[in-house]
Amino acid sequence: MLEKIIFLLKSKDLRNKVLFILGIFVVFRIASNIPIPGVGVAGLRDFFTTNQVFGLLNLFTGGALSNFSIVMMGLGPYITATIILQLLTMIFPALEKLYKEEGEAGRHKFNQYGRLLTIPLALFEGYGMINLFQSQGLIAPMSAFMMISSLATIVAGAMFLMWLGELISEKGLGNGISLLIFAGIVSSLPMSIFQTFVTWDPSKIPSLMLFFGLALLIIAGVVLITEARRNIPVSYAKRVRGNKIYGGASTYLPMNVNPAGVIPIIFALSILLFPGMIANFFGSNPGVIGVVAKTVGNFFANVWVHGVFYFMLVIVFTYFYTMVTFDPKNISENLQKMGGFIPGVRPGEPTAAFLKLILNRVLFTGAIFLGLIAVLPSIIAGLTSVQGFYFLIGGTSLLIVVSVILDTLRQIDTQLEMREYDTF
Repeated sequence: MLEKIIFLLKSKDLRNKVLFILGIFVVFRIASNIPIPGVGVAGLRDFFTTNQVFGLLNLFTGGALSNFSIVMMGLGPYITATIILQLLTMIFPALEKLYKEEGEAGRHKFNQYGRLLTIPLALFEGYGMINLFQSQGLIAPMSAFMMISSLATIVAGAMFLMWLGELISEKGLGNGISLLIFAGIVSSLPMSIFQTFVTWDPSKIPSLMLFFGLALLIIAGVVLITEARRNIPVSYAKRVRGNKIYGGASTYLPMNVNPAGVIPIIFALSILLFPGMIANFFGSNPGVIGVVAKTVGNFFANVWVHGVFYFMLVIVFTYFYTMVTFDPKNISENLQKMGGFIPGVRPGEPTAAFLKLILNRVLFTGAIFLGLIAVLPSIIAGLTSVQGFYFLIGGTSLLIVVSVILDTLRQIDTQLEMREYDTF
């Protein structure tokens, strides 16, 4: 590992790429701390400290949401736009053809649609968030001009972050969007550690030891499940063309235990936000609507209710999203076209049924794993009473950090191997 780091620093091209990405991180952190003009943010930080759900959202933006900064929405609108378009491929065959069959040009156009959809989503989410803060009394009511200028700034900030992410992706050292989210999560770690130890109390030593012990076990489990896969053997029939023989090789089809990544947790979190937001909007109504809204809000604010619904929604969305992105019938047809087959299984429909059976078995483990990871923050906080930075070892944040680190290391290894071949 040390040799790779030394080689990375010696290579001028790779060193410049790393420095460029670090520079983008600095720009992102500066933008996260520039508040929108004319808005006081003193009460916002207390709100995000005490609210678990919005605290998690604030973590993904690197504190930009609690600062009411020019990039307060983070990369959420762009991620939501991408997810919506992927789901629409199930409804519109033309969009599915554009995404799957038209190659690089089709992917480029599909990504362009995602960028355009980001604009109205950022506008809608920004307006909803401002109204939510005003209903909570966290920010003062805005004039029409102030509202328009704030929304324009929010949309511009979301597009600016999307552009920064694409600049990082062009360097070939990882996915830029994931790296920016990773930077936002990790940026809150030093302050969380400082807040934990600044009020040092020797009586907290057992809780801290239990906390870090559980953290190590959770990180090891996340790495294990993230890298785990079920390898399905695939053989290719021999084909004779002229004087040459093609095929006859044996390989395998990898099937990840967690094929959906962090998408199900993001979906479930978005669904769980709606009851609380609606309750906040209508809770001030003096009539029956206000009473019903408060009752619904209090019901979903209960820790046990929130945890159970969160766990169940994550499992449901894990199966749903995997069925969208992984089509056993399509894979079976591609194998048959290339002369491939699974030993002991007939090509065509039997192969598709076999792949679907294996997928359901593997996916059950992945879905339960994602559900447990989603509710781990509350469990860890309850067992150890360490509130400072428990978000960083549970839920989506941990999955993103581990996934981004593993993906970036693979990209760096690929770049290093390419340059090692050049030296022969």
